[in-house]
Amino acid sequence: MTAEITIIGRKTTEDKDDIIKEIRRNKTREKEVVQTLEKGDGLTWEEDRVVYMEEKIYVPNNKKIREEILKENYDMVDMGHPGQQQMMELLKRNYWWPGLKEDVKKYIQGYFRCQQNKVQHQKKLGELHPLEIPQ
Repeated sequence: MTAEITIIGRKTTEDKDDIIKEIRRNKTREKEVVQTLEKGDGLTWEEDRVVYMEEKIYVPNNKKIREEILKENYDMVDMGHPGQQQMMELLKRNYWWPGLKEDVKKYIQGYFRCQQNKVQHQKKLGELHPLEIPQ
């Protein structure tokens, strides 16, 4: 049983292969992943040192790998920078890890260029009127 990974025209096969190689090298796994693998429920399996959970690649707790995946899916030239919801949808097609949603939120909030160019949806403030000096 193999899981097919949907690649949206932006990523090259080499980029995906590099991430898979890094995942194979990493031997750490969260406790819940190990427990799910031991259950043998058919929805989670390991193939060639890569764990698949419901046909999504489990990304181990490795900051470098996770940041690379976030960067690949956020810094897309042809699509612009997706919002939090759209990025979650893109990532959930292929990957899973505990705390994925929080990591996406932190990544987007910490992206300086987007925060700098963020559109304000508030009314512009009126002019300031100085108070009269009491006598």
